[in-house]
Amino acid sequence: MKELAPAVAGLVILGLSAGSHEVMRPTSTPAPRLTADTTASAVIEEYCVRCHNDERLRGNMSLQHFDAAVPEQNPELAEKVIRKLRAGMMPPAGVDRPEDATLTGVAIELETRLDEIAAANPNPGRRSFQRLNRAEYARSVEDLLGLSVDVDAFLPTETLSNNFDNIADVQNMSATLMEGYLRAAGHVSLIAVGDPTATASSTTYKVPRTASQLERAEGAPFGTRGGVSVVHVFPADGDYVFRLELHPGPTGFLFGMTSLDEQLEISINGERVTLLDIDRWMSESDPAGMRVETEPIHIRAGPQRVTAAFIQRFEGPVDDLITPVDHTLADTQIGSAYGVTTVPHLRDLSIVGPFDVTGVSETPSRQRVFSCRPTSSEEERPCAEEIVSGIATQAYRRPLEPGELEDLMRFFEVGAGDGGFEVGIRTSLQAILASPHFVFRLEEVPADAPAGTIYRIGDLDLASRLSFFLWASAPDAELREIAADGKLSDPDVLQAQVSRMLADPRAEALGTRFASQWLRLQDLEKLHPDAQLYPYYDQTLAVAMDRETEELFNHLVREDRSLLELITADYTFVNERLAAHYGIPGVVGDHFRRVGYTDAFRRGLLGHGSILAMTSHANRTSAVLRGKWVMEVLLGTPPPPPPPNVPDLEQTDGVEDGRMLTVRERMEQHRANPSCRSCHRMMDPIGLALENFDVTGVWRIKDAGMPVDPTGELFDGTPIGSPDDLRAALLKRPEAFIRTFTENLMAYALGRRVEYFDMPTVRAITRQAAENENRMSSFIMGVVQSDAFQMSVVESTDEQDG
Repeated sequence: MKELAPAVAGLVILGLSAGSHEVMRPTSTPAPRLTADTTASAVIEEYCVRCHNDERLRGNMSLQHFDAAVPEQNPELAEKVIRKLRAGMMPPAGVDRPEDATLTGVAIELETRLDEIAAANPNPGRRSFQRLNRAEYARSVEDLLGLSVDVDAFLPTETLSNNFDNIADVQNMSATLMEGYLRAAGHVSLIAVGDPTATASSTTYKVPRTASQLERAEGAPFGTRGGVSVVHVFPADGDYVFRLELHPGPTGFLFGMTSLDEQLEISINGERVTLLDIDRWMSESDPAGMRVETEPIHIRAGPQRVTAAFIQRFEGPVDDLITPVDHTLADTQIGSAYGVTTVPHLRDLSIVGPFDVTGVSETPSRQRVFSCRPTSSEEERPCAEEIVSGIATQAYRRPLEPGELEDLMRFFEVGAGDGGFEVGIRTSLQAILASPHFVFRLEEVPADAPAGTIYRIGDLDLASRLSFFLWASAPDAELREIAADGKLSDPDVLQAQVSRMLADPRAEALGTRFASQWLRLQDLEKLHPDAQLYPYYDQTLAVAMDRETEELFNHLVREDRSLLELITADYTFVNERLAAHYGIPGVVGDHFRRVGYTDAFRRGLLGHGSILAMTSHANRTSAVLRGKWVMEVLLGTPPPPPPPNVPDLEQTDGVEDGRMLTVRERMEQHRANPSCRSCHRMMDPIGLALENFDVTGVWRIKDAGMPVDPTGELFDGTPIGSPDDLRAALLKRPEAFIRTFTENLMAYALGRRVEYFDMPTVRAITRQAAENENRMSSFIMGVVQSDAFQMSVVESTDEQDG
C-alpha cells in the first residue's frame, strides 16, 4: 500500500460525531523519561551511530541524521529502532552496551512521542478490494450450500505476502483467474443442484507415498488398514465403478507380497458395498497391471464418504528382526533388503461414473437451494424469485439492490427455457457464484468524498470484515440482519457479536488459517526426512504435528487464556500416533486430547514437532533455520539476507579425521567466514538451544555419536543452554513477542500489511491486553475496535491513477 499523504492529518471524518463510537485508538501513555544528560539522541549517538552510519550502513540502516527528539520526521526508521531495542538486539553483544533500563528508556521515549503524534493525527490506512481466496471461497460455498468442495482444481495457488494469503495488494486479477472462478461456479452449481443428464467422468484420489498403510485411515471403518477415505460428491443417482491401483515393487510384482490373503473393502458411509481379493502374484506385465476394479455399484447423488481400505489381518506388534516402518514406500528396497514384513499398498482410488442415471435424490445442498417447490407453471416465477433472492442475499453478504434480482432472473429464464425449473435455478446459482459481488469483497466509499478523507466503513462492510477475520467465511444471517439494521457499529452489540462468533465452531479458522500461516506450518509439507535415518516419520505423523499446533492455539482462543501460553504451556494436544512419537504414555485412539508434559523441555511451541521438523533438513537439524524462525516469526526481527558468494552450510566439510561432524561443529566451520559471523552469532545460539531435538522433534542426547552441546550466548549476552533457557530469554522481553503477534493478527484481519503508522495502534492494543492478563480476547477485540479495522481513507489521486 502506498504511503498516505501527510495531508491526511486533521481531515474531517465523514459521518462520525465526536464521542459517538468507541474504537481502539493510539493513546499517549505517560512513561518514564531518560535523564537530561542521557537523552535518546545521546544514547543513539554514542552506541548506535558508530555502526549505523552512512558509510558502514550495518543492517542497511543509517542513524547518522536521525533526531530522536523528533522521530515523527522519519517514523518508519524510528519504528525499526524501537523494534530492535525491544527485542534486545541493539547494540549487539560484544560491543559497548548501556544498561537494559537505558535502552528501554530510549524505546519508551520514541514510542511516547510517536503515539502522541498518532493520537492527534489518526491514520487508519486503507486497502484495495479483496477477492475470495481458495479457503474463503470453499468455506463460503460450504456455508451457503452445505457443500464441501475442493476448488484447488479451478483456482491457482495463492501468493503469500507477509505470511498470509489474503493480503489485498498481491491479489491480482487476470483473465486466467477469472476463468477459474467461472469454472468453479459451474462445477459448484452443477453438483449443488444435481444433474440428471450427467455423463461418465473420472475422479482420482491419490494416496501419498509416505502415508501410513499399517494403521486405519481417518474416516475409514474400524477393522481396516491403510487405503483412503474421502467425501465424494456424486452428481446423480446411478452406477459407479471404483478402480484401485496398487503399488508395484522394484521387480514389477505387487509390493508387499505376503502369504496372507489380502482383501480390499469398498464402503459407502461406513457400510461395505463390495470386497475384492488381491492376487499376490499380480504384475505390471499383466493386462490390467496393478489395477483391481469393482462391478458397477448403484450410488445415490450427493456427498458420500467413500473408503477403499485393506481388511486388517493382524493386531499388535509384528514379530520380525526389526520393527516395520509405517511408510515402507519411502524406500521400496526396505522390504527385500532388510527383511521387514511389508504389506500391499494402495496407490490411488478412481471413481468413474455415473452410468445408467436414474435421477437425482434429495441431498443436503438441494434442501438448502430449493426453499420452495412450484406445483404449477404460475408458481414457478415467484418460487424462483424466492430461491434466487435468498441465495444472492447470503452470497453477496448484503440485501439486494434494486434491479439485481431482475438481472439474476434473466439467467433463470434462459436456463428454464432449455431444461426446466431446476436448470433455471442452477443457471441463476452459477451466475451468483461467478458474480463480482460474491468473488470480490468490495466496500462502499462515501460519494464525492475528497481524496485523503477518513471515513467509517458501513455496517455491512464491517460485518464482512468481522466474519472473514474470525470465520474465514461470509457473515451468517444474524450478523447480516444486525448490520442491515445499522446496529453493528454500536460498541456493545459489536462486542456481543464477537463473543458469539468466537464461541461458534467456525472460529477454528483462527487456528487453521491465521495461526497456521503466521507460524508457517505449511512449510512442514516441504520436509521429507531421510527414510533410513528417520524411518518412523510419515505423513500421518506430519498431519498430527500440524494439528497439535492448531489445537493449542484454538484452545487458547476458546478458553480465553493468555497469549504467553504459546511459549509456556506445560500441556499439549495429541493423538495416539503423536503421543507415541513424543513418548507420552496412556494415549489411545485417533482423536486429539489434552495431556500434560512429564518434563519441562517440550513446553510451548518450541517443543512442538511441527516447528522443529519444518526448521530442519532431510538428514540433519538446522540451528540456522530454527534461529531464523524464532527471530522472524516470534520476535518480528528477521536477520538480513546472506551476502553474495557465501558458501552454503551444506558445502562445508562434514567429516574430520574420519568422524562425522556435529551440527555445532559444522556451524563453527561456517562462521569462520567473517561475512557470515555477524548474522550467525544472532541466529545460531537460538537454534542450538533446541539442538537436543532431532529432525522429527524427538529428544536426543547425541548428534553424530557426540554429546549434544546446546550452550550459547544470545545477542544481548544472555547465556542459554536448553529450551527452558530460550523460553526464559523470550519472556524476559515479552513485548517483542506480544507486538509481533498483534501485528500479524492485524495484518490478517485487515487484509493488508501493517505499516509503520499502524504501530501506535499495535502498542495501544498490547497495553490494553496487558491489563487483562494478555488474554486472547483482548487482542481480538483490540483489533476489531481499532480505527484501522473500522475506518478507511479515500484513496489519493495518485493511487487512482496508478
